[in-house]
Amino acid sequence: MAISAKMARLGTETAFDVLARANALAAGGMDVINLGIGQPDFPTPDNIVEAAVKALRDGQHGYTAANGIPELREAVAEDILKYRGVEVNPDHIIAVPGGKVTMAFAIEIFGEDGAEIMYPNPGFPIYESMIRFTGATPVPIRLIEENGFSFDAETVLSQITGRTRLIILNTPANPTGGIVPKVELEKLVEGLKKHPEVYVLSDEIYSRMTYDGEGHCSMLQFPDLRGRLIILDGWSKTYAMTGWRMGWGLWPEHLVPHAQRLCVNFHSCVNAPAQYAGIEALKGDQGPVDKMMTAFDERRALIHARLNAAPGVRCVLPKGAFYAFPNISDTGLSAKEMQDRLLNEKGVAVIAGTSFGAEGEGYVRFSYANSLENIECAMDRFEDFLKGL
Repeated sequence: MAISAKMARLGTETAFDVLARANALAAGGMDVINLGIGQPDFPTPDNIVEAAVKALRDGQHGYTAANGIPELREAVAEDILKYRGVEVNPDHIIAVPGGKVTMAFAIEIFGEDGAEIMYPNPGFPIYESMIRFTGATPVPIRLIEENGFSFDAETVLSQITGRTRLIILNTPANPTGGIVPKVELEKLVEGLKKHPEVYVLSDEIYSRMTYDGEGHCSMLQFPDLRGRLIILDGWSKTYAMTGWRMGWGLWPEHLVPHAQRLCVNFHSCVNAPAQYAGIEALKGDQGPVDKMMTAFDERRALIHARLNAAPGVRCVLPKGAFYAFPNISDTGLSAKEMQDRLLNEKGVAVIAGTSFGAEGEGYVRFSYANSLENIECAMDRFEDFLKGL
């Protein structure tokens, strides 16, 4: 069987592999606590579910426009104005089945043999996977633990070459929970004035998930960049809708036709009833989001304190998302060894930092999308494991 050589360049998300192993161990009788998978442990709010049910009952069963129904795109534009303070044209918004699609489309549009695309490392693994898949060269942007897992803008700018097509940013970030300070973003944008041919994809899927009054600095807040800026966001994290597969991208006007053609070729349109649920999520009661974030904040404090109390471990306080990314270098184990042994010996699922790139060696990702009780129990098991090394 002849398979395209580019398939060998396609990576994966280790979190799903760990989830499968954790489920298999649980099916065999092990008591497994999953701090690996990156999704909220809350149900989708009832009002959102009911909006989808109503759409089904009202006969919304067919194809929609490839870029999403007008009401949904208008709701997204209103949400952008509300939370980012910027007025945008709804016609530049494209609804897609999950945030990954905007990311993949942007990389497809700019990636090819000879091109370079910069991406955060450690970072969401599909960035690097898709870059390699297109034939482009992935150029890592190193995130620095001592800087709260931010990057240094001057270093990033120094990495730009004549082959650089796209820079991918992610703040708040997976897997680190880090937020890039506004001052570094300002330095980056100022420096990019010397590189007008370089575009930016800003992955802002965790935009509503910040702590300590930090707030979210969207790249939309830099007017000089908007003609070459793609924004990625969606419903999955904020509204606990990971399985609904709902995302959106805001594109520069001249790229909208290209992104729409990719929609037609790849998925036709987003699930119709889900689009009506998406409208309700944005325009309806935001109380469940606030309640979820209050719970996450309490869990964040707990896991941060427990990790820093564990022997051989230190952990930066995460400022966003729902991940902690402790440094385990002093334990003597590699990231992969820690991931595998902690699951197999203690029934605690975490993700090796190397699943997020080479810069993740010496770290593991703990998701605190779990109950306080389970987090306490998992930390007890973690400390017990470390003391036995």
